[in-house]
Amino acid sequence: MAGKIPVTVITGFLGSGKTTLIRNLLLNNQGKRIAVLVNEFGELGIDGDLLRSCGFCDEDGNEIPGQIIELTNGCLCCTVQEEFFPAMQQLLDRRQDLDCIAIETSGLALPKPLITAFRWPEIRNGATVDAVIAVVDAPAILAGQFAGDGVSEHETPLEELFEDQLACADLVVVNKTDLISATEQETVLAMIREHTAAAVKIVVSDRGQVDAAKIFGWSAAVEDNLEQRPSHHDGEEDHEHDEGIGSIVLTLPAGDVQVLTGRLQELVGEQEIYRVKGFVAVPGKAMRMVLQGVGQRFESFFDRAWRSEESRVTKLVIIGQDLDEVAIRAKLEVKI
Repeated sequence: MAGKIPVTVITGFLGSGKTTLIRNLLLNNQGKRIAVLVNEFGELGIDGDLLRSCGFCDEDGNEIPGQIIELTNGCLCCTVQEEFFPAMQQLLDRRQDLDCIAIETSGLALPKPLITAFRWPEIRNGATVDAVIAVVDAPAILAGQFAGDGVSEHETPLEELFEDQLACADLVVVNKTDLISATEQETVLAMIREHTAAAVKIVVSDRGQVDAAKIFGWSAAVEDNLEQRPSHHDGEEDHEHDEGIGSIVLTLPAGDVQVLTGRLQELVGEQEIYRVKGFVAVPGKAMRMVLQGVGQRFESFFDRAWRSEESRVTKLVIIGQDLDEVAIRAKLEVKI
């Protein structure tokens, strides 16, 4: 592995906290020169934009080209050759300027097809998968988001995805533990242990705050031991996501964020919505607001000032199963 650049793959379901974890790593990078490849499900690049405020600028405040690469509107496990290969080549061409690479997969991505690509000679000679980090949303697990109905003998696609992400991990980060009790945390840990090998490490976190020393430096060479990481989709030549899962991108005028959040919570109760995220324009505020939601839980914070060239409008992406776009637009596009 001498001379190979280490790559950390960060996986986890929609809204688990992958981007927040990476933001914390970048802001507390211990001097490491980290490049990030962000893969999003949906045409609106929210996560990449959030990461750009974490030190990827020169002394004049200009973004350093190529330090963040965004791949949107698809999952790498389905588009490895078309999307990942050229992006990885771009990073390998700059390997002398980097200490490591972090890949944030889409929340719907299977890790193994991506890691298999590290066996290709063009990538294998320059990079190795240092570790796979699975981030999980503790309250979502407790609420049974990844559990079946107890009637069907077959696991749901979400169950299979959750189990595959855990089975491929070297480290599981149990996130958002500030939202559950100590007793509930023990229950969640026991549920995770049912789907992980004994050697897999588990850490708990509040808002993705994990010491970088626990994330980097595993030297696991994951691409060399994939056979020990079972998947529901082993043996499949191609993997396709459930065709019912899709995303809707909305552009809305500035308005009351509390009213907007209330309408989104109503929609979550009416439709199978997995994730809501975006930027909100709040009237009278010079700062841009980030709005994120998982289930009925929504949070917001101001991340930076609006730039002079930006349109002060609200942009949201909604991801879910069999979404009724007409109903969603009817509820949200009414002036707030």
